[in-house]
Amino acid sequence: MNISATPTTATTATTATTATTATTATTATTATTITDVRTIAVNVTDHDAALDFYIDILGFEARLDGQATPTMRWVEVAAPNASVSIALTLGDRNGAVPDTGIRFAVPDAEQEHAEMHRKGVAVSDVLRWEGVPAMFTFDDPDGNRFVVVEAGR
Repeated sequence: MNISATPTTATTATTATTATTATTATTATTATTITDVRTIAVNVTDHDAALDFYIDILGFEARLDGQATPTMRWVEVAAPNASVSIALTLGDRNGAVPDTGIRFAVPDAEQEHAEMHRKGVAVSDVLRWEGVPAMFTFDDPDGNRFVVVEAGR
């Protein structure tokens, strides 16, 4: 009888699958210590102009405005009572209108739409589909696109 010391392909594949399954199971049960999203970043070209828009037009509050380093200003704004702030980071604009992926919640989309329009913000039409909350988009002065969504409906 000739017995080879080299494992067969089937044995090697089974061993690799078992090892992968064990690693996946261990990873899946590892808990994270992440508890919340604190800050998201949006590129702007001018901190002061951005602050004017977010505070004076949108009604946000300044959460942080200071020199992180001699050449870097760190600015954060947020809606009153919000747990997540927006860091206004300096960046170049390449001409594209980026959808930030940020969705702001409001109790009444029509009311917020009318108020933003009254303040001179270029807003899209309010979109309504059956079973979907009312929503609209707006761009900040740097061309960052946001969506406002009616909450609770």
